[in-house]
Amino acid sequence: MTGTALAPAPVTSPPRKASRLTDPVVGVWLAALAVTLLGWLVVTLDGGTFLTQANLTSILQNSVALGLVAVGQSAVILTGSLDLSVAYLIGLGTLVAAETMQSGSVVTAVLAVLALSAAVGLANGLVVTGLKVNAFIATLGTAFILRGWIEHHYTGPAGKVPASFQRLGYDRIGPLPVSLFLLAAVAVALWLITRRTRLGHHMYATGGDEHAARLSGVRTRRTVIAAHVLCSLCVGAAALFLAARLGAGSPWAGTEARYDLESIAAVVLGGTVLAGGRGGVTGTLGGVLVLAVLDSVFNQLSVDPFFKNVVRGVVIIAAVALYARRGARRSA
Repeated sequence: MTGTALAPAPVTSPPRKASRLTDPVVGVWLAALAVTLLGWLVVTLDGGTFLTQANLTSILQNSVALGLVAVGQSAVILTGSLDLSVAYLIGLGTLVAAETMQSGSVVTAVLAVLALSAAVGLANGLVVTGLKVNAFIATLGTAFILRGWIEHHYTGPAGKVPASFQRLGYDRIGPLPVSLFLLAAVAVALWLITRRTRLGHHMYATGGDEHAARLSGVRTRRTVIAAHVLCSLCVGAAALFLAARLGAGSPWAGTEARYDLESIAAVVLGGTVLAGGRGGVTGTLGGVLVLAVLDSVFNQLSVDPFFKNVVRGVVIIAAVALYARRGARRSA
């Protein structure tokens, strides 16, 4: 038989890993260390104390709520999506938790908050994938719906959290807050999902190139929906933690702390690309720590809020610009 023989498909080797110092994850943790040392120096020169057990414990405690939300936000951003409804979902979640605990049991309250969170995440995912609405607009619309519900039914704090559940927000094991173990458990679970499961691989593939992923057999719609549900479940965990801290439900617990924008800032600061497909939970936690340390330094120095926001904005822009330059060099 004559004819041209088909050449075997070329074997492509996996891309080489970036050196440790150019890895965004390593970079953000080194930045957290540098910010901590610089903060200690500045506060010490100002006559204060920074590297004390009490202050370090406070930094870790203040990292929990943002960390939970940011870890969840990482999941949707990896798929190329986004969630701007997290702040209002936190507020509603604290109210549901406190009111259910006041009239029922703690277990019922936890299940109710997680069920509410999963339903909101499912709705976001269905609107984004089914109605083909841009994630920014879809989740912003969900945020307005939740805001309308809160403003119609609540004018202030409501419900009461029992003292036994408040221990989640205040107890410590040695110098470590108990709530830190909640953040660690959620972060490890999300890390395992994104790095060690088929769903996680599909999330990276969908964010990297949705069309190519679909042609490869990835059910991209289900992947995006699952990512939104995971994100909202993490937000539900944050709402339960804040309810334990506040002792009651607070309608504006999420919006006053700006967890929607803060969580996105922590994610991009940790090296996750907003377009999706690259990044992860480990870098996000480093971004959360950088923001928490900056807040602690600013509070001890009694820095003007305007200047505080300017510095935070400059740090975020500089980090993203640095990641972009490194990415351009690797691709060149």
